Amino acid sequence: MSPVKQLSGQGAEPPLWSIAAAAAVILLTPMLLFSLAPDGPIRDGDTVFSTGAHKVPLFKPEQHRQAGYDSTCLLDPKDPMIVLHAPAEGSDEEDIIAQVQGKNTIEWPFCPPQAELLIKPHHVTQQPSLIKDLRDGITRLFTSS
Repeated sequence: MSPVKQLSGQGAEPPLWSIAAAAAVILLTPMLLFSLAPDGPIRDGDTVFSTGAHKVPLFKPEQHRQAGYDSTCLLDPKDPMIVLHAPAEGSDEEDIIAQVQGKNTIEWPFCPPQAELLIKPHHVTQQPSLIKDLRDGITRLFTSS
């Protein structure tokens, strides 16, 4: 094989880094746009996520007294919940009744599985923050070393 034929064959394939960059842009763009989109009104049946560790009242505290709960529990950050009753738009009511999801064991003082809670709109968000999660993950990665 002559050197001229060998050189002309090398430029025919695209570099792998450009394919990887294009794939990353295609995969990350929808996630980034979704995380930057504003929250809409909270409606019955919506899934919401806790914005942090909040002490919230139980909607029916008598159901959880035997498990050691008085009238409140601690909501974990990023806990998923399903909205059972949202305030009507334009009303003065602020309380949202939501049910804890994604848990199957009782860990006092954290909210028990399937507990109905009275939460405020500032306790929840409709979508987890991708940018904050990435920042927290990178911070944990470098601080644990």
